[in-house]
Amino acid sequence: MRPAFLTPNPLFSIAVLLPSLASAINLDCENIVTDGTHFNLKPLGGPHQVAMVEEYPPTKLDTFFQFNICTPLKKKKGVPKEDDCPNGTNVCAIQYRLDEDGVPEDKPFGVIPIAGQYTTTIGGDLDVQYTRLKTSSSHSDSQQEGLRMEMHGGKFQKRKQKAVIEFLCSKTGDGATEKGDEEEGDGGKKKTLKEIVRDGQGGRIKFISYEDVEGEDVLRLQWNTKYACENLESEEPSKSGGWGFFSWFFFILFLSLLAYLIFGSYLNYNRYGARGWDLLPHGDTIRDIPYIMQDWFRKVVDTLQGGHTRGGYSAV
Repeated sequence: MRPAFLTPNPLFSIAVLLPSLASAINLDCENIVTDGTHFNLKPLGGPHQVAMVEEYPPTKLDTFFQFNICTPLKKKKGVPKEDDCPNGTNVCAIQYRLDEDGVPEDKPFGVIPIAGQYTTTIGGDLDVQYTRLKTSSSHSDSQQEGLRMEMHGGKFQKRKQKAVIEFLCSKTGDGATEKGDEEEGDGGKKKTLKEIVRDGQGGRIKFISYEDVEGEDVLRLQWNTKYACENLESEEPSKSGGWGFFSWFFFILFLSLLAYLIFGSYLNYNRYGARGWDLLPHGDTIRDIPYIMQDWFRKVVDTLQGGHTRGGYSAV
C-alpha cells in the first residue's frame, strides 16, 4: 500500500499559511553516542535531496525528498509558504506532476512534512533515535557496520510520518551505484525510478522506499559513507598535527636567544651598573649591525658592478 500523499489536502495548505510556531532543533551531529560507540556525522550536515519518479499511466509523479540530518531546512526565498516545507522541518517531500514530455508543473502537487520539530497541527516532536547496527535486533542489520537514524514529528492527512536513514560503513562510498533502480508494481501498472546521489563527502545516498508501514508513512534512505565506520577516528591521521622539526628548532632558538639577552642584561646591570644599550651583551656589536649591513651591501654592489669593467681595472 502506497502512502496517501497523492491527493492534496486543503487543510494542510491552510495550516502552513498560518504563522509558524515551530521550534527548530539543531542536533549535535558531531557527538552521537549509541551503545557506547561514538559517531561524527557533522561533515554530512547540510541540505541533500533524492528523487523518486512514479508512473501511473497516463500520470507521472516526481517527488523530491529534501533533508538535513543536523539542522532544519531553510526556507526558500520567493517561494509561497504553501509550496515550501514548514518551519522546523528536517525531512520533507515535495511532489510535482509531470506532463507527457516529462516537464514538471510550476506549482507543487503536494508538500509533505515527514520529520521535524513542530508545535502546530502540522505534527509533533522530532524525537531522534539512533541505533548501532551491530547490536540491532535484526539479524541482517547486525551483520553490517554503521547506525540507523529515525526522525519523527511529521503528519500529513492525519497520517503520521517517519524518516529512517541507515548510514552504512563504506570507506570508498561504493556501496551504491550511479544508476537508479527501477521497480514495477500493481501488475505492471506502476513503475518507480529511484535516484542515487553523491553527498559531496565521498559517499552516496540511495532512496529505498516511501510506503505505508503499519499505518505510518515511512521514508527509508541508505547512506553509504566512511563516517559510519566505527574505527574511522583511530584510522585517520590527526588533523591537529603538531609542530615539525623546523618549528621546534626556531622556537628553541628564539627562547635561547631571549634567555641569553635577559641573563646578559641582568649581569651587566648588577656587575657594571650599565644602562640603556650597555645593558645588552655585545651592545656595541648590536649597535653596529646597521652599519655592518650597509658596508656588506655596498661591497656586494661594488662586486656586481666590477664585473662590467675591462680586465678588472677602472679607467683613470
